[in-house]
Amino acid sequence: MPRAGIVHRLDKDTSGLMVVARQRQTMDQLVAMIAARNVSREYIALAHGVWQGAKTREVDAAIGRDPRNRLRMAVVDLEKNSGKAALTVVSLLQSGERHCLVKCKLHTGRTHQIRVHMALLGHPLVSDELYGGAAAGGLHRQALHACRLAFEHPATGERMEFKALPPVDLQAALRVLGLIYNQS
Repeated sequence: MPRAGIVHRLDKDTSGLMVVARQRQTMDQLVAMIAARNVSREYIALAHGVWQGAKTREVDAAIGRDPRNRLRMAVVDLEKNSGKAALTVVSLLQSGERHCLVKCKLHTGRTHQIRVHMALLGHPLVSDELYGGAAAGGLHRQALHACRLAFEHPATGERMEFKALPPVDLQAALRVLGLIYNQS
């Protein structure tokens, strides 16, 4: 199978859940389900800054290649630059003295989407140097974890839901920064 049945990808150094199909037909159906936004994907992110304002924010901002740095993605004006619509719903889980823990629900799946949208909100991810985040809490990768996936199985129609606790490095960083993740 192409790409060993991988249905979607995670950014390098992002931890968490991925969907891998064992059969080509199932893979094609799952890819179509993601494109049709019929797969629920949620992440937790540890970010810089004290959260202010509404506890839930909808970030509806197109993403494309950064015209000044081709290694980065950026929020772009679709009338002037190429890119694609991107929608992320960000919900505060906990805010600390200098950092916040948020849950991000993807409605689209653009490259670096959460990282770009969080930077746009003024909350770059911890240890995400590409988008303005500095190291903190002893974490040596961007503080992003795919914690939940849910979808209807393409063959059986059964509702599937998968959850994954943050890995040890992210849990340790949360403790160091005085934050707690309660899976819900």
